[in-house]
Amino acid sequence: MMVDMSTTPAGSVRARVRAGLVDEIKQTARRHLAEQGASALSLRAVAREVGMVSSAVYRYFPSRDDLLTALIVDAYSAVGAAVEEASARRRRSDVEGRWWAICAAVRHWAVANPHEWALLYGSPVPGYAAPVDTVGPAGLAPLAFLRVVADGVAAGIVVSVPAALPRSVRSDFARLRADAGLQVPDDVLARAFAAWAGLFGSVSLELFGHLHNVITDDAAYFESQMRAAGTHLVGAHLVDAHDADLSAG
Repeated sequence: MMVDMSTTPAGSVRARVRAGLVDEIKQTARRHLAEQGASALSLRAVAREVGMVSSAVYRYFPSRDDLLTALIVDAYSAVGAAVEEASARRRRSDVEGRWWAICAAVRHWAVANPHEWALLYGSPVPGYAAPVDTVGPAGLAPLAFLRVVADGVAAGIVVSVPAALPRSVRSDFARLRADAGLQVPDDVLARAFAAWAGLFGSVSLELFGHLHNVITDDAAYFESQMRAAGTHLVGAHLVDAHDADLSAG
């Protein structure tokens, strides 16, 4: 599309040009991730492919770590958006349905973006230390999930069952409740963390090839595992078991 320079402010044109270059640099870097891995990512190599001298690329990303951070923030934001959109498509009261929608969305994103998944949840990149800029985006997906859990608790759908937890864990959970503004009991948070770990662990096992020669239908296995995790998360069966134990006693 041609830009009418007579009616477009020069600043907005420069901003669009800059945004386009930043996007091209990141897209090229993602291809390099897929081909060579994060540890081999090189600003000079990216600059050559984009057709820029390395000194010009440094005006957009002063170092390799800055480029890695931008890719990580984008990936975390994309996973967070996928989780939020999946949850929003279900009724607020349908906790297990929202959980399964979240699981399916996370797996779909990971399968479509395996190298970015590895950047987030695989082995750490040697020499790279994630800055504070990544903390907020990293929390988008888990906080969206915990809001589903909190909705379930408030509606009486997710039940609380007495559970023994170490004092240090209870302290961590209390801080999380305060920071996130969540009204979720300790035992429910423990089940939520287990479900979340099961989701991300299951996706990583599949993507990193650890289920080869064991599972023949990855999608069916994943669904069965996640639906079982959803049942455990809601916890109604735990209440029945607890009542049965009390009756037997």
